[in-house]
Amino acid sequence: MSEAAVVGSPDLHPRRTRWFAIVALAVAGGAMLLITVGGIGRNLVYYWGPTELLAAGDKAVGATIRLGGLVAPGSLVRGTGASRVEFDVVDRKGATVHVTSDGVPPPLFREKIGVVVEGTMTRAGYFAGTRLMVSHSNEYRVPGEKSAEDVKDAMRTTRGLEGELGARP
Repeated sequence: MSEAAVVGSPDLHPRRTRWFAIVALAVAGGAMLLITVGGIGRNLVYYWGPTELLAAGDKAVGATIRLGGLVAPGSLVRGTGASRVEFDVVDRKGATVHVTSDGVPPPLFREKIGVVVEGTMTRAGYFAGTRLMVSHSNEYRVPGEKSAEDVKDAMRTTRGLEGELGARP
């Protein structure tokens, strides 16, 4: 053997390389398992409606939950200032959960709108919300009570604006 061949190439044995690969994969797999099992409990958020939340009983107390439903008509009570609201969330099955939230509600928040509240159920029987989100459709409607003809007229008034707004051909 020449001196260049001995100095330039590492001493690699197939058996040693195979064991190194097996040990490296085992360590990586163990690390992934540890990360998955260790962190999943703290980061898990349940999404329930009032029916599921009430059926869970004591399991819901202390768990981070996203409660979804509609803000019940006549149940909204605003506190002093911009924050602190209380309301009831109802679902299609008729179940109701009372919610209190100290956060500032979004501008679209009102009665009879879909809402998702992140928080936890308390032993006192109400849901303590920490984050309030409203859900609404992505469908645009012309404000007010408009007929189909009025909507067509509104659409006609926007034709030809493409050139005025700097749109490219």
